[in-house]
Amino acid sequence: MRAVVFAYHSVGVRCLKVLLAGGVDVALVVTHEDNPQENLWFDSVAALCRAEGIAFVTPPDANAPELLAQVQAAQPDMLFSFYYRHMLPASVLDVAPGYNMHGSLLPQFRGRAPVNWAVLHGASETGATLHAMTVKPDAGAIVAQTAVPILPDDTAFEVFGKVTVAAEQTLWKVLPALLDGSAPLTPNDLRQGGYFGGRKPADGRIDWSLPAQQVYNLHRAVAPPYPGAFTELHGITYVIQQARLSRAPAVDLPPGLAVVEGAMVGVCGDGRMLAISSLHANDQPISAAQLQDQLTSHASTPHTTQEKFT
Repeated sequence: MRAVVFAYHSVGVRCLKVLLAGGVDVALVVTHEDNPQENLWFDSVAALCRAEGIAFVTPPDANAPELLAQVQAAQPDMLFSFYYRHMLPASVLDVAPGYNMHGSLLPQFRGRAPVNWAVLHGASETGATLHAMTVKPDAGAIVAQTAVPILPDDTAFEVFGKVTVAAEQTLWKVLPALLDGSAPLTPNDLRQGGYFGGRKPADGRIDWSLPAQQVYNLHRAVAPPYPGAFTELHGITYVIQQARLSRAPAVDLPPGLAVVEGAMVGVCGDGRMLAISSLHANDQPISAAQLQDQLTSHASTPHTTQEKFT
């Protein structure tokens, strides 16, 4: 069985290894050039291809005619997409049956950044889904799924690690049936769930007027190695590195950053707090005493951030 694989990120590495272990002849891998401006905390598909002697290309555009010619020349029996960042055009999908690994339990959280959105929305479960590829994203029939829990204090980074393992398990279990043509196909009910777009660093801006649970979910969804939840005060950008939802009773303080009994907190609209154990100010670590000094020096100016997160 010959395959052309479109892959990136840690899920791309693990799933590509599953195909190799399953005896699939990977004729070509299509991946991405790493962006030097991006925090590259994940595994490299290109590095795996070099180590395994697999031919790979990094076209800037999945619609390029030369890429279509390369895929056709490989004469694949199947196409796979594992966290490849571009939508594949109909011309490529027409070459062979295609299957995509998505980081949610479809039809929930279709589209971009599914793990981050699941954490942001307070979901208690997510997973990995292998599904047939169609021109419409994440809409094809479901082949197999594996669920993982999202614990109350899990960050998106931690959940992504679980989803990576779930993706590997999902593909490993169903690959023999997929190769012999006996894999089941379950209709993907698009009346459930919804589509979500990509996320930008600016989406991490905190609206302190929201309830603490929502602010905490935002922190968890974008905590490092993602860009982080942030607030701005008097020209200083504060980024929360580590925090937990405080069990202390609600306080009568204005929403925003504060120091309470020598500890850094974020006071939210319902009076509950985030207990902040690590905070950066303009990319530098800051202590509770330093934060207190900065807040005191600007005490006459409100320091809440009211811009609504969307």
